[in-house]
Amino acid sequence: MISSPSRPFPHRLFPVLTFALFLFTVAGAQARKPVPAAEPCDMVNPFIGTAPLTDPKMIGYTPPYGWRVWAGLTFPGAALPHGMVQLSPVTTFVTGAGYQYDDDMINGFTHTNKGHWNLCNISVMPVVTTLYIEGSGDRLGPYHEKGYGSHYRHETEQASPGYYSVYLDDYKTKVELTATRRTGFHRYTFPASKDTHILIDLAKANQKITDAWVEVPDRTTIRGWQKFGRETIYFHAEFDRPFGESGVWKGGDHHFANDKRITESGPDIGAYARYTTTAGEVIQVRVGISFVSMDNAEANLRAENPGWDFAAVRARARETWRTLLNSVQVEGGTPAEREQFYTGIYHSFLWPVLRSDADGSFTGADGKTDRAGWDYYTTPSLWDTFRNKLTLVAMLEPEVMRDIIRSSIDRGKKTGWMPTFFHGDHAASMIAGAYLRGITDFDTEEAFRFMKKNATQSNPVRGNLDHYLSHGYVPELRVDPAALDEPPAPGNAATTKTLEYAYDDYSIALFAKALGKNADYDLFMKRADNYRTQFDPKTRFMRAKWENGEWTTPFDPKYPYYQYMYREANGWQSTFFVPHDVQGLIGLFGGNEPFITKLDSLFIVPWDPTHIARNVCCMIGQYSHGNQPAHQAPFMYNYAGQPWKTQRMVRTILSTMYGQGMDGLALPGMDDAGEMSSWYVFSAMGFYPVAPATKLFALSGPVFRKITIRMPEYVHGGKTFTIVAEGASPKNQYIQSMTIDGKPSTQTWISHDDMVAGKTVTFRMGSKPNTAWGTKAEDAPPVVR
Repeated sequence: MISSPSRPFPHRLFPVLTFALFLFTVAGAQARKPVPAAEPCDMVNPFIGTAPLTDPKMIGYTPPYGWRVWAGLTFPGAALPHGMVQLSPVTTFVTGAGYQYDDDMINGFTHTNKGHWNLCNISVMPVVTTLYIEGSGDRLGPYHEKGYGSHYRHETEQASPGYYSVYLDDYKTKVELTATRRTGFHRYTFPASKDTHILIDLAKANQKITDAWVEVPDRTTIRGWQKFGRETIYFHAEFDRPFGESGVWKGGDHHFANDKRITESGPDIGAYARYTTTAGEVIQVRVGISFVSMDNAEANLRAENPGWDFAAVRARARETWRTLLNSVQVEGGTPAEREQFYTGIYHSFLWPVLRSDADGSFTGADGKTDRAGWDYYTTPSLWDTFRNKLTLVAMLEPEVMRDIIRSSIDRGKKTGWMPTFFHGDHAASMIAGAYLRGITDFDTEEAFRFMKKNATQSNPVRGNLDHYLSHGYVPELRVDPAALDEPPAPGNAATTKTLEYAYDDYSIALFAKALGKNADYDLFMKRADNYRTQFDPKTRFMRAKWENGEWTTPFDPKYPYYQYMYREANGWQSTFFVPHDVQGLIGLFGGNEPFITKLDSLFIVPWDPTHIARNVCCMIGQYSHGNQPAHQAPFMYNYAGQPWKTQRMVRTILSTMYGQGMDGLALPGMDDAGEMSSWYVFSAMGFYPVAPATKLFALSGPVFRKITIRMPEYVHGGKTFTIVAEGASPKNQYIQSMTIDGKPSTQTWISHDDMVAGKTVTFRMGSKPNTAWGTKAEDAPPVVR
């Protein structure tokens, strides 16, 4: 369990503790047993990613007054892998994951999360004070100006996989949370009071609530629903002892239940239960949720958490995480590196989440109730996580990946299009990569039909597709130059779309080839070369064109326009997004030497601190690690004969960009449903999926002395893949030599096939680069066609 970081250790206690330790050592040396090494589960720190980035040197610029740089946005609450319930404290609604480490008040504990600007539904808050009606906005609240929130201190917080606790100072109440897949479990330890309340606020969430309904049917139950966007979330809450009084509110009005069934509706409502408590009295609340109905929410509660044994539910949650985290074992590295590594795996497996109930029913994309014989999941954050996280899920949880794909196909059937997220069409990469890794137990024909339809017919998924099909590129809008002076600038993100569509077409081509669809393979592999339409040989950057084929102006490759030409990136970062044909990109530059010069410059040309875009941050030269578009770039030296530069740059990023901030809890950008975390996980293991639609990984050199990955039995066969890095240390970051199952190798890549075969890859590491290893053309990761 991780306690939230507290104040520095008082140095005046050192002599006392040193003497005490000496006495303990002398007295107990014979009887003392070795302390077992911490398990991976114990190395997870859920607080990582909750703290803000504030250092301008790290950010790359001085944030404007009132800005919070988009960093981390993780949450420390209780959840299971991909659980429908993600039960976490909220310090500020309508901001990221709801929890900001630098806040000093908690305003509720909500049952959904993602680490983004949505969810945070069904807020429950224990309150020990006289309640009064303050009116719409404050709801029922205590004396202070922030409504019914309570101050808290990080010294009293604890978090571990499946568990969270905190002491609410204003109410002298201890809060403990745990969860099953579809239920949240609250345990509150109260002081003596006649004014102990538990509030359920249905007006609060990270998205605008358009309607809600609540019912108090008896003295141990509150249930209802909350509508936001296109979704409705239902809940059923049960209390382990009857409440003495209850009521509901709507805006500034409130009504007592008086032992009668009472209901209320509207977007500004809630309900409460009131108790008289003795000092140390424990009251527990179980909450089932569903996206289908209140009855299903209750059924989920009965199926997954029918009793009141909080400790047992907490233990089962830990064991679930323990099983997953134990599938990857590392030896060596520093404590901070191991903490960051296992927290990275933990964050990577929180999303996507379940949307089907215990009986298999779910609300489909058509708004109708349906039922599946498999777990139905939300659409992944594809633009972010296709790059690495979804590959990690396919490696360690192939059954989950299978069901994610099945869920995506179901959305295709109900909407007519394979779903996407934010930008691009990256379900193609997810599905092709999973299929080539052996995950084939889904309707491949339907999957291909929707992938092809997305890529060939005008649709809401691939914007500006018609011009892309006829001319090989997405045209940029003609924008008033004055609108470009300050991000976010408007536009089509034409270059980014063209580059990403080309990669998506490549992914479809690989899938078509695997299915024996040769004509489709030829069509889409030809379209995979469309990235070439964006390369401007004069400026040597990827650059957008107008509809008439002329290059866009104005053009500044250093400027983060946000949407003009590039999506959340600039010309430097976007120029290297050709993951599927790095050798072709090298050819556009004229060969290895000029390409290396350009890639070196990405990390050298200084960032202009007057160029401010909220989600482009954490710079090494023009390289932004704070956002995704160039995350594959450090690995591209492997393709041009200088792999030692990949080893150096990746280690630099690992050691300087993570564990930042005053308490070491800041990430170098939004975690984006685990993408930032997965980058760390892969890079620390020493390999990365540059083109995740393929089975190949480019090497970077491991951080740890030994890594063992137990491949799942399903699909992957259950063997153990082993990486040994002899001499690995912060100083010894360079690969001197490599063997695969004892045979010397100079290839700068490995394959998923090596993993399922249970091979052992052994590196000999050193403090100086071996500029001869892996430099030949045949050593580079091959272009897969």
